[in-house]
Amino acid sequence: MQLFYNSEIKSGDTTFTFDKEESKHIIKVLRKQEGHKIHITNGLGYLFISEIILGLEKKCEVKIIEEQFFKPSTFHTHIAVAPTKMHDRMEWFLEKATEIGIHEITPIICEHSERKIYKIDRAEKIIQSATKQSNQYYLPKINEAITLSEFIKKNHDGQKFIAHCEETDKKSFSKEIEKDKPVTILIGPEGDFSTKEIKLALENNFIPVTLGTTRLRTETAALVACHTIVLKNE
Repeated sequence: MQLFYNSEIKSGDTTFTFDKEESKHIIKVLRKQEGHKIHITNGLGYLFISEIILGLEKKCEVKIIEEQFFKPSTFHTHIAVAPTKMHDRMEWFLEKATEIGIHEITPIICEHSERKIYKIDRAEKIIQSATKQSNQYYLPKINEAITLSEFIKKNHDGQKFIAHCEETDKKSFSKEIEKDKPVTILIGPEGDFSTKEIKLALENNFIPVTLGTTRLRTETAALVACHTIVLKNE
């Protein structure tokens, strides 16, 4: 099944018209014609099964044949991760985490971050593309970048963890996760969190954890954390 994403389609719609760019892609690139079926999601748990009733490059209009709603997950995965120095590594994480089933991502700016500014425009497009590719009906949320100290001081439901590399007492992340609970985990930059940042996290009830016996890159650690939470909730 080929899935299309559009945030503007909503429950109860009987017809829907794609914008010029998406219409051209559907009709000219994908060679869809009137009468062909189109599957659309709005990223809010809905699947709209539709049929093309007007197949023009500048205007593709569909009739909604069937609407389905899928219940959200019983758990919530929130990864707060320092953007990597190389853009492609962060983009790799966003794509793979979306495929696995992440719910929320927050880029965090840390003391040792080599990238102090992170714009989410391209990130949103990568997440949308991965959502469609993996046939999912909920679009992960990516928040604007925020400093680690600001993020820590916010209210976060459920369990809170920090994965750092300092040689201190840390618990096993996989053993600490509780099923069907919201989980927030902090993943630091290439240079790790500073001692000051770790202390601030612990003071705000973040539990220090290890993700395994090897030292992982930022994007790998974030993906391992995401996958571990999903496996715990299977």
